[in-house]
Amino acid sequence: MDGLLEAEARPDVADQLARARRALVADALIPYLGPGVLPLSGATLPSTPEAVAAALNARAPAPARIRTNMWSVAQFIESRRHRKTLDAFMADIFAAPAPPTPLLEFVARLPLALIVNAWYDDAMASALRAAGRRDFVEIQGVARAGVRGDVWTKTYDADGAPCEGGAADDAGTALYSPHGGVRPARNFLVADSDYVEVLTEIDIQTPIPAAVKARRAERGFLFLGCPFHDQMLRTYARQIMKRSKGPHFVVVEADALTRNEAKFFVDQDIEIIDAPLAAAAQALVG
Repeated sequence: MDGLLEAEARPDVADQLARARRALVADALIPYLGPGVLPLSGATLPSTPEAVAAALNARAPAPARIRTNMWSVAQFIESRRHRKTLDAFMADIFAAPAPPTPLLEFVARLPLALIVNAWYDDAMASALRAAGRRDFVEIQGVARAGVRGDVWTKTYDADGAPCEGGAADDAGTALYSPHGGVRPARNFLVADSDYVEVLTEIDIQTPIPAAVKARRAERGFLFLGCPFHDQMLRTYARQIMKRSKGPHFVVVEADALTRNEAKFFVDQDIEIIDAPLAAAAQALVG
C-alpha cells in the first residue's frame, strides 16, 4: 500500500461519498455487495471466505494445509463425501436469515437497473421484497456439476419461483448473484471444481448473463464490503465490470489493503474511498 494514497493527495472522503451517492441515486452506479456488508446487520453468518472454510472444516475436517482456503476445503468435502453433502453443509451454514440493514433497505428502494450480490446470503433479495418490489428477478450462478447443456445461471422471480432467463430483460432490477445463493434453490459455486469451467470461459464472457452485460454498459460500480485478497475474487469482479462505462468506487480502509488489492484497484481504475464501511454506509443512506 505504500504510496497508493499519499497524504498530500488524499481526496476528501465526504465529497467522494456525496458523489457516489448522487450517482447511485441516479442509477449511474451498480452496487457490488460483498460479504463484508453482513456484519453491519449484526448477522452471525460467515462474512469472509476464511470463516466459511472454518465452518465447513468444523463439519468435515480437512487437511491442515488447506484448512483456511474455502474453495479447497469445499473441494475436499465434495471429493470425499459427495456434492449433496457439500450443498447441505453450505445450506446449513447460511440458513439463518440476515437482518435488514439501512444500507440494503436504501438500495432496495432505488430504481437500480442492476445490483450484484457477491455472497451466499439472501439479504438483498429479502430487502427488495420487504420494500414491496415486484419488478425484480434474481440471476444466480449455478455449479456445472451434473448440469447438462450450456447452463451457467438460473433465474428466479420476486417470489423465488424459477423463470426463463429472458425475464431479466424486462425486469426493473436484475439482482445478480454470481456465486449462487442459499435461497431459493441452494445454488453454490464454492468448490475449486465449480470454477474450473467458469474461469475458462469467463474471459470471453460466456458465463455472464446478457442482462448484466447490457445493464453495465452505461454504468460504473460501487464496491461495498468486498475482499479482493484472492485472485479468484479479483478475476470475477474484473469480468463482471468488463466493458462497463465507469466511474468505479470502492469503500475500503486503505491501510489494510494487500499489495494485490491495491494493484487491482489501480489497474481497474477504481477510486478508493478510504473509510470504514459502517461510516460510509451511513453517509450513503443519508
